Amino acid sequence: MSRGSTLSLLLIVVSAVALSQAFVSPLSSVYKPATSTQPGQLPHRTVTWLSAGRASRDWALIFDCDGVILESESLHREAYNTVFREFEIDYRWDEEYYDQLQNKVGGGIPKMRYFFGENGWPTSTLGAAPTEEKGRKDMLNALQNRKTDIYKDMIRGGTAQVRPGVLRLIEEARRLGEDRPKLAICSASTKSSCLFVLDNLLKPDVLQHFDLILAGDDVKHRKPDPEIYRLASERLAIPASRSVVIEDSLIGLQAALGAQMPCVITHTASTKAQDFSQARAVFSELGDGNHVQVTARELMEIALGTPL
Repeated sequence: MSRGSTLSLLLIVVSAVALSQAFVSPLSSVYKPATSTQPGQLPHRTVTWLSAGRASRDWALIFDCDGVILESESLHREAYNTVFREFEIDYRWDEEYYDQLQNKVGGGIPKMRYFFGENGWPTSTLGAAPTEEKGRKDMLNALQNRKTDIYKDMIRGGTAQVRPGVLRLIEEARRLGEDRPKLAICSASTKSSCLFVLDNLLKPDVLQHFDLILAGDDVKHRKPDPEIYRLASERLAIPASRSVVIEDSLIGLQAALGAQMPCVITHTASTKAQDFSQARAVFSELGDGNHVQVTARELMEIALGTPL
């Protein structure tokens, strides 16, 4: 063999060794939350990396908040009507209309913007009906901020309760050992409202087991847009196909499906008549005791490709 051929062969061998040492499978790492807490606040979640031994078994369980963790439709409607009265706005949302509205538009400010756009921007204690975008934004923000305060007072007073099966399902998921999922909450509510509700209902000792909490403020487009669920998949480093979403409404189902995530429904009284034919399963509640309707292991089977 010539000297030139020998040198070429040596370069090929060295390059192959270096390449094999540099390559790391993209499935060899996942997110792990690191938490820090300040007085009066929920843990702030940052991200570190660690090795994941069985990437093919990694999965996520994602809860919506309003309607899934708690039944809150009547509380939200009452809070909005209280705001309208306080600001001397001559509108009132009855139960029938609010059921239609909340199942069409996600998020408080988008709901009011849609309603005012359809029925006319109102006069209020803030002044004449706004005709320019800045004035409209100022009105919406003022109304939403006050509504959030009223809603928090309701939650603080013990009006809301966790829906049956939520705490059981979280505990079951935690006890799956090596098959434990990443836990997340994705809410269309404002972050301050969402975190306040969760802190009061689930309490910090339950919330500490969640890897991610996202709210409407974290995305540009709210449900039924899939942005919040796509962001959750990215932050959790779990493929969408192995991220099971629990929702209660059609707009939530559309958001999950738009993100290519399997979705199960636990409907409420106001959403039970909606078309959930594209959901993987539909339940009246998650259930406790003798009324359990779905378990964490069954949801894991959906995430890993085995139907209920």
